[in-house]
Amino acid sequence: MFSVYILTYNEEIEIAECIESVISLSDEVIVVDSFSSDRTIEIAQKYPVQIVQHAFESHGKQRTWMLREVPTRHEWVYILEADERMTPQLFAECLQAIQSEEYIGYYVAERVLFMNAWIRHCTQYPRYQMRLFRKDKVWFTDYGHTEREVCDGPTGFIKETYPHYTSGKGFSRWLEKHNRYSTNEAKETIHQLQQGTVNWKHLFWGRSEVERRRALKDLSVRLPFRPFVRFLYMYFLLGGIWDGKPGFTWCVLQAFYEYLIVLKVWEMQNPIEREIPLHSLPISSLPTSKSVKS
Repeated sequence: MFSVYILTYNEEIEIAECIESVISLSDEVIVVDSFSSDRTIEIAQKYPVQIVQHAFESHGKQRTWMLREVPTRHEWVYILEADERMTPQLFAECLQAIQSEEYIGYYVAERVLFMNAWIRHCTQYPRYQMRLFRKDKVWFTDYGHTEREVCDGPTGFIKETYPHYTSGKGFSRWLEKHNRYSTNEAKETIHQLQQGTVNWKHLFWGRSEVERRRALKDLSVRLPFRPFVRFLYMYFLLGGIWDGKPGFTWCVLQAFYEYLIVLKVWEMQNPIEREIPLHSLPISSLPTSKSVKS
């Protein structure tokens, strides 16, 4: 058996369905909340789950704190986001996977559900995330608005996928959230441009989708007209055109998100110099008048 962590912050819309997808499968479900201000905790308390709260610093730090400070019954754990769901098929394969001693962790692919449809093409399916692992062998660091795992040992891949409901809280919440995310992405972009490089070997001959995707990310921050290029890449090259209206909407939103990052990179590199209003200057700094003699 393995324990399940559920990460939350203001997830009153998603939390009940998320818990219900796993509560009958795992004998330990732990909700790790970042001091939600809505009804997330009130709803979670209706279920037989453990609830802990910790102030949010970053995605990487929150996960690492959770793994180090929140004890579990089992050495294997699964991380479940509130807008994701566990399935019986996925759970069964995870149970089988942890019986092997070959790997210390497993990547699981997401199925992005957007506007009531699975947008398979424009989301780079299968797109893998580290979800199942031994908690003493994995920790997380920050990368942009999200996190990256650091694994002390070999990793494998689960065949079953998990559903990811990306817009369950509506477009307004999506826009508000990605406006915040773009600030951290801009900082990471500047860092990558100054100190990072593109791993061309991983880009073309990466051993896994994870290596190839990360190398592509490092390349993309160096491309001119990034928002437009990203739309063309997702809509035509990946095949978002075959995902219908949800696919087109998703590609437009991702291009807009990329444009927010570009704007914030420019803003950080070109701080605005504001003129000080004359009336705000102290009297001593104001120019003195000179008398004109006739």
